[in-house]
Amino acid sequence: MDRNSAIGLTLIAVLLLAYFTWFAPKPEDLPQPANQPPTDQSLPSLDSAAKPSSSDSTLVASMGELATSLTGQEELKHLETNDLKITFTTKGGTIRDLELKNYKTYHGKPLVLVDPSSNTFKLLTQYNGKAIDLHGLYYSVSETKKADTTFLTFTPNLSEGASWKLVYSIPENGFKIGFSIQSSGSSTQFSDELELNWNAILRPLEKDINDSRNNTTITYYQNGSFDELSQRSTDTEREVLSGNLNWVSIKQKFFLASIISEIGFPGGEIETSVNTSDPTVVKRATVKIKIPTKEVTEGKANYALYFGPNDYKELGKVTESFAKNVYLGWPPVYWINKYVIFPVFYFLTNTIGNFGLIIIILVIVLRIILLPLSYRSYLSMAKMKVLKPELDEIKEKFGEDMTKVQQEQMKLYQQAGVNPLSGCIPLVLQMPILFAMFYLFPNSIELRQQSFLWAEDLSTYDSILNLPFMIPLYGDHVSLFTLLMTVSTLVYTWQNNQISSVQGPMKSMSYMMPIIFLFVLNSFPAGLSYYYFITNLITFAQQAIIKRFVNEDKIKEVMENHRKMMASGTVKKSKFMSKLEDAMKASEEARKQSEEARRKKKKN
Repeated sequence: MDRNSAIGLTLIAVLLLAYFTWFAPKPEDLPQPANQPPTDQSLPSLDSAAKPSSSDSTLVASMGELATSLTGQEELKHLETNDLKITFTTKGGTIRDLELKNYKTYHGKPLVLVDPSSNTFKLLTQYNGKAIDLHGLYYSVSETKKADTTFLTFTPNLSEGASWKLVYSIPENGFKIGFSIQSSGSSTQFSDELELNWNAILRPLEKDINDSRNNTTITYYQNGSFDELSQRSTDTEREVLSGNLNWVSIKQKFFLASIISEIGFPGGEIETSVNTSDPTVVKRATVKIKIPTKEVTEGKANYALYFGPNDYKELGKVTESFAKNVYLGWPPVYWINKYVIFPVFYFLTNTIGNFGLIIIILVIVLRIILLPLSYRSYLSMAKMKVLKPELDEIKEKFGEDMTKVQQEQMKLYQQAGVNPLSGCIPLVLQMPILFAMFYLFPNSIELRQQSFLWAEDLSTYDSILNLPFMIPLYGDHVSLFTLLMTVSTLVYTWQNNQISSVQGPMKSMSYMMPIIFLFVLNSFPAGLSYYYFITNLITFAQQAIIKRFVNEDKIKEVMENHRKMMASGTVKKSKFMSKLEDAMKASEEARKQSEEARRKKKKN
């Protein structure tokens, strides 16, 4: 590892450390009670504003044709598809319970995305000047079936000529449920706008609640642009939305609950909050969406509900830009993940069942793709090894005069035909692959609950020892895959430093990156640490093979020939070396002028 390689690795370490420091969660706790669901103070519910008592004849009279639907007996309608178990209730005409059949929580319990204790739905409006929650009415339900889709129609008791319906269409496969609101004959009594209020208390589904909180938020697609509330914030996050709102999702790490409009909502409001002292709740989420009454009466109030996995392959089929709920990084990391790594990864997952083997094959494929860069980097190290004795002589001869040392080193590089950046550039070009893995493994639901060796779940950290105390920036557990990765990286760094020209503090800095990774990756998915560990092992083997094709004697011969040609004038300086030499001369001239100015100032 030459000096430029060490600089490249140090820059990578600094970038990674800055990234995770920048997005680190804040320590403040909210004073919100742990077990109290979020409430809506701005708009009254049926319980507070529209539910009549037996003596309130005035209110009953004001409700007109809806009066008979204000009371009733709740009935449950159970429905099961290949992917979902759903229970609808006639009290409100809403989904009461929803379970994903093919998924479990980390602790092996049924994975429920909707239940009465964690979700409340309100459809608020004004009827004859009185506030009412249409999801607080009692409905009758009818069931029909067409092909492989089941239709449930919820209807309140209304007078003749008036119609109000909530219609759900549930296909036999998939996680997308159709939902429409239909009305006729009673539109003049309603206000111009409905408001759908959805309050959710998000319960832990995964092993690490801190990781779950850092990956839980509300996302939305508005005016052709994807956005979200801050995921890592521990403050209350709120956003008022206006314009064409295509969809809103309450996003957890691996699962989504969403509402989607065919023509777009005119606006709404979203909010998330968290009480970090409550381990029973990941976050609380509130979604308020405006629905024009005119859309309902014109038959345009057609929506879709998505309750399912945050799976990149699945989300691409749902609606426009819905797959952005799986974050693939920024360009060029996004392009590498989308067009290179994800296709290879998904191909392997569809053909091989063992994810430990899948990761090994993925590493081999990527190392083959990066082989030209790895070869150039190793060749640069070999050239620096040949020049090391002469570089050491220059340092010894000119001592602390670093400007003179650099000038003489540049002359040596020029004479030998060596580009001092040739070892750094391949490392920089590999950085997008390095960052791409930080998004592949943490966001891949395919790794969820996939065990390998001692890791019971590759989508979270593998703990071989739970510590009785918390180590700052490290955690309260020991991840073995992270330890193996760190040790192998230290061995790799030591091996390269044996042929490196780097000395002093810079050489010590090359050992800092593995230590930084030890802290950064300790709570990351085991699949990521395992990937880097396997990458180090295969890199060792790759370098051993490359070494057989790199002849140091031949390198020396080529360098000597280049020196002779430079001395005879048959070889011109490269543009890069000429510019670099000019820059160094300009720097030296500026330094001399600065020193001269300081001397004159002292004399005066």
